Amino acid sequence: MSDPRYPVGKFSMPDRVSPDLRREWIAVIAGAPGLFRDAVAGLSDSQLDTPYREGGWTVRQVVHHVADSHMNCYTRFRLALTEAEPTIRPYDEALWAELPDAKGAPVGMSLTLLDALHDRWVLLLNAMAPEDWGRQFVHPESGPTTLDRALGLYAWHSRHHAGHITALRERLGW
Repeated sequence: MSDPRYPVGKFSMPDRVSPDLRREWIAVIAGAPGLFRDAVAGLSDSQLDTPYREGGWTVRQVVHHVADSHMNCYTRFRLALTEAEPTIRPYDEALWAELPDAKGAPVGMSLTLLDALHDRWVLLLNAMAPEDWGRQFVHPESGPTTLDRALGLYAWHSRHHAGHITALRERLGW
């Protein structure tokens, strides 16, 4: 890995999303809570408070960030499925990561949240009709995003942040 910011590479959206690729991405979303549980298993508070790279978030902040980010994405899916191209409200993830709960709460809280959130999200994803994947929400800064793209991006996001933790563990021999 040449760039510790991107342990699984940068996200790249394919030109076409097949039903098989969607199922693969949904499986990543379904497995993400377990991926994070495994990534942090056995880590001490001191290890959880170690940045995954110089200038990066701590392991604890990464886990809490994933819960924050995935809650927002789940809400964006629901908005896009019930409204015509809703404009979503962005948030400053760097500032959220500096809040006291993100810097000090036990990671188990966010892991438990991810369990329930991903159960609901996967239920919703599996119930979507083929035409639903083209629905979109609008981010005020980056523009329209289809639900196909959001699914792929958040499957990548899961592997991306779990990769931050596992790469740190490998590097430090934890």
